[in-house]
Amino acid sequence: MILIVDCGSSKTPFIVSALEEYCDTQCVGFHDLTEEHAANAIGIVFSGAPLLITEIDMTKYIEHVQWIKTYKNPVLGICFGHQLLGLLYGAKGAKMREDRDWQEIEIIEDSPLFERLPDCFEMMEDHCEHISVPPEFQLIAASDACINECMQHESKAIFGVQFHPEVSGNYGYILLENFYSICQK
Repeated sequence: MILIVDCGSSKTPFIVSALEEYCDTQCVGFHDLTEEHAANAIGIVFSGAPLLITEIDMTKYIEHVQWIKTYKNPVLGICFGHQLLGLLYGAKGAKMREDRDWQEIEIIEDSPLFERLPDCFEMMEDHCEHISVPPEFQLIAASDACINECMQHESKAIFGVQFHPEVSGNYGYILLENFYSICQK
C-alpha cells in the first residue's frame, strides 16, 4: 500500500487514480498524518497544496513531518510536497514567475524515477515559488522556468518533483509507476 498525503490539492484524486493502477492506496489529510499511518506503507506521496511557502510560517508543517528523516521507505513530494521535503532538509524557498503551463523538463542525472522516460519530456506546472536544492540532495532535472524541477536524496529514496505528474499524461504516469517500482525494492 502507498500512503498518499493530501495536502489540500485539487489534483490529489489524480495521484490516487494513477497509483491505484499498480497497488492499494490509502489517502490521509496532511494534518491527520501520523507515523502509524506510514508504518504499513511501502512508500509515501505528498501532494501539492494551495499554500505559498513564502507567505506562511512553515514551522508547524516541517515539525509535523520531522519523522520522515528516519522513515525507511521511499518518499515522493509533488509541488508543495517537493517544497516541504526540501524545507525539511534545509532548502530555501523563493517567489518566481507564475508557471501554470507545460514545461520541458531536462534530465540532468540518471535516476530510477526516470526509467523509460526520454532525456527531455513535458510536464504540467502549477506554482509560483521554487526551492533551492537542500544539503544531502542532488539536482536531477531542471527546466528553463525552474532550476529545481526534480531532486533526489543522496543516500535515501526521497524524491521531489516541482511539476505535477498526476495530470501530465503518459510520461507522468510512467514517473508514478517508476516510484511504485522503487517502493517494491
